[in-house]
Amino acid sequence: MPIKIPDTLPAYNTLVQEGVRVMGETAAVRQDIRPLQIGLLNLMPNKVKTEIQIARLVGATPLQVELSLVRIGGHQAKNTSQEHLLSFYNTWEEIKDRKFDGFIITGAPVETLDYEDVTYWNELKQIFDWTETNVHSTFNICWGAMAAMWHFHRVPKYPLKKKAFGVYRHRNLNPSSVYLNGFSDDFQIPVSRWTEIRGSDVRKVEDLEILMESDETDVCLIREDAGNRLYIFNHVEYDSTSLADEFFRDLEAGVEVDIPANYFPNNDTTKPPSNRWRSHAHLLFGNWINEIYQTTHYDLSKIGHSK
Repeated sequence: MPIKIPDTLPAYNTLVQEGVRVMGETAAVRQDIRPLQIGLLNLMPNKVKTEIQIARLVGATPLQVELSLVRIGGHQAKNTSQEHLLSFYNTWEEIKDRKFDGFIITGAPVETLDYEDVTYWNELKQIFDWTETNVHSTFNICWGAMAAMWHFHRVPKYPLKKKAFGVYRHRNLNPSSVYLNGFSDDFQIPVSRWTEIRGSDVRKVEDLEILMESDETDVCLIREDAGNRLYIFNHVEYDSTSLADEFFRDLEAGVEVDIPANYFPNNDTTKPPSNRWRSHAHLLFGNWINEIYQTTHYDLSKIGHSK
C-alpha cells in the first residue's frame, strides 16, 4: 500500500520519481481501509527536506499510511515559507484532540542550548505528555530523542569537545528485537551532533534497553516498552548528500568542523559519497511501522486507554 500525503505537497513528486508508491487524497477516499495514522512533528528548519526523508521511509511499508505534518505553534520557521506551513501543516494545538498510531518527533539545531532555554520547550513538554494518552508509539530522533530522554527519565546530554560527524559502525545488541528484524550484526549510520547521551546513564534506567551502539559515538537506539517509545540519536533517515551539505554549510559559515569521517572517498570532498545505510534505514522504519500495525487498536479512540 502507498503512503497518503496531500497531492500538492512538494515531497509528492520527489517520492514518485524515487519509486515510492504515493497515494493522493483523491484516490485514498476510494479505498475502504483504515490507514495507519502517523504524525510528524517537524522541528527542523528545512521542513521540506525532512518531510521527504521521513516520508520516503514511512512510505516503503506495504501498509497504507496517512502522514500528518505537525509544527510547533509558537515558533516561526526561518527556512520554510509561511505559505508551505499554512498549506500543509497543522499546529499541535490544532491536532491535540486526535489520536495517532505513531508519532515522529525530529531533531532540531538547538542541541547546545539547555532544554529550558529553547523557546518552545514548554510546548514540547506538553507534547511529550500528550503522546502518553494520544499516541500508540512514538519515534524520537536526534535532539528530539535527547529531549524526550530528559523529559521522561532525566537522562542528561553532554557537550562534545568536537562535533561527532561522519558515518560510523554500529553494533546490533539484540538481533531478536522486533525493531531489528533483518539487521546485520554491524552496520553503518550517519552521525551529526555536538552533544551526546551516554550509555552509562541509560543503563541506570530500568525500563530502557539499548539496541544499537558504536565504539566511537556511544549509544544510538533505545527502546522503552512502558511508553512504546523509540529513541535514536543518529540519522538513518539522511540522504546520501546530507553530511556533505552540512559540511560545506559549516565551512561557509566559518564553523570549525572536520571532514565527515568515513564518508567522502579517500576524504576527497570533490568525490560523491556512497550511501551505506539506506537499507537499514528502511528496515528500521519498516519494523517500527509493522510493530505498530501488529499492536495498535483498530478503534483509534481506544489509544491511550491501554498500551
